[in-house]
Amino acid sequence: MAALPPQAAELFSKQKPFFLATASKDGIPNVVPVGMFFVGEDGKLWLVDNYLCKTLKNIKENPWVAFDIWNPESPESYQVKGKAEIVSSGPDYEKAVAFAHSKKETFPAKNLIKVDPTCVYYTTPGDHAGKKLL
Repeated sequence: MAALPPQAAELFSKQKPFFLATASKDGIPNVVPVGMFFVGEDGKLWLVDNYLCKTLKNIKENPWVAFDIWNPESPESYQVKGKAEIVSSGPDYEKAVAFAHSKKETFPAKNLIKVDPTCVYYTTPGDHAGKKLL
């Protein structure tokens, strides 16, 4: 497991929503906005699944995901790729449910998706665009 580079982690903590991209086993892409995405106690990126459908199916078929971290006040942005794991029971799942319910008691919090970032690229326009940071 790798942590986000500090400059990307700072933006990650401030951004909402995120646009999470997945692909089916046949490579058909899907992208959805997600709001409950945060750094978990284990250092992985935790996403609470309240309403995922195609995204969840895709992760089951193909665990690779991608999303962009961006600063709306500047062109600064980072692409993150990683492997996702679906967790539907246990202490981490219960913590994710509690987090979701602290935001809104009626959120279903069906699953916890843990993303282990494996690659981070600088995607801000300029000579360093595409530079691998992780």
